[in-house]
Amino acid sequence: MATTSQPTFTRYEKFVVAILALLQFTIVLDFMVLSPLGAILMQELQITTSQFGLVVSAYAFSAGASGLLAAGFADKFDRKKLLLFFYAGFVLGTFFCGLAPDYPSLMAARIFTGIFGGVISSISFAIITDLFPVQVRGRVMGFVQMAFASSQVLGIPIGLYLANELGWHAPFLMIVGLSLLIGLAIVFYLRPIDMHLALQTRQNAFQHLFKTVSQARYLRAFMATTLLATGGFMLMPFGSAFSVHNLGIDLHQLPLLYMCTGLITMITSPIIGKLSDKLGKIQTFVIGSAISGVMVLIYCNLGLTPLWLVIAINAVLFVGITSRMIASSALITAVPAPQDRGAFMGVNSSVQQVSGGVAAAVAGLIVSETTTGKLVHYDTVGYLVVVTIVITVVLMYRIHRDVFGKKKSELTTAPST
Repeated sequence: MATTSQPTFTRYEKFVVAILALLQFTIVLDFMVLSPLGAILMQELQITTSQFGLVVSAYAFSAGASGLLAAGFADKFDRKKLLLFFYAGFVLGTFFCGLAPDYPSLMAARIFTGIFGGVISSISFAIITDLFPVQVRGRVMGFVQMAFASSQVLGIPIGLYLANELGWHAPFLMIVGLSLLIGLAIVFYLRPIDMHLALQTRQNAFQHLFKTVSQARYLRAFMATTLLATGGFMLMPFGSAFSVHNLGIDLHQLPLLYMCTGLITMITSPIIGKLSDKLGKIQTFVIGSAISGVMVLIYCNLGLTPLWLVIAINAVLFVGITSRMIASSALITAVPAPQDRGAFMGVNSSVQQVSGGVAAAVAGLIVSETTTGKLVHYDTVGYLVVVTIVITVVLMYRIHRDVFGKKKSELTTAPST
């Protein structure tokens, strides 16, 4: 265990972390809000579980395609300008979701939103990698990944309340309003991020992309990301329907369930981030994976369950998931060379979105709904998720070994940057 003291962030660095966390909050909320709205959408739009799975997948597939196409150009521009361009498209797409009158319109709006929204996380991670050394990246990721928990504590309960009171369009319009404020803060306060431009060669965007996807150590990271995305995308889309129809949770109790779960995750995320810097990224990832695997098996095999117990199980599950997210994000950002960061993050995001889309679609085919609304074969999805967790642990260990060699602690190793 390293004893290296962790440097204090400057005021501007704190602003960067905060604005990226808020930005990530809107991106995550835009995707996550569909899961608790599942029970409402399937009823109001009169769609099946497989059709709802396709709504989730539509965003993921379009995000994956745009991320791959943009990857070759990602290192050719100031990251601030690139971020603003795609964020503006994301806001417009979310606005279209808030106006969609039927299933085909919603599907089209999700595709448009995914084209722009799917690239934003990769740009954000590239910015983090440019501005923060690997020794403190766990802390940074811990705060940025709080967006995941914050969307549960604040966004999803508010979104569900608005959906119950004003209709399912309201949560999307809420996201648009918040995103406009964040966009203005980026315009006026975020400095240009163009240090990487001095490292670029004369190769065109397609050569740069081919170079990125042809490196063995990059491919290993992409494979790990593929499996990391599988679990969340297979379980989350049907989480609300499973809670209501299988666990016996009342629809109006869902906001409380998500709020309690997210609050615990929000509190633990910064702690997990610091732990990953102190204990080690791979160690934190293994612990989180063990927790996640056990809790997935328990959760997916539950029957009628008291609300307090569902909250407790969800809280522990999401602590495990968050540990995996923070540790893996911090570790994977150490893989690319400085001149490849934008392209690497773009491809990585694309792989994540496409694999997530496939996972959601597959889950929609496995899970079916009875005449009473109860979901069947959700336990099968859980078993598949556990298999991916085990395989991912092996891949992440090899990535850790590639990045940090045979050192006992990554904090005693010079940053890859």
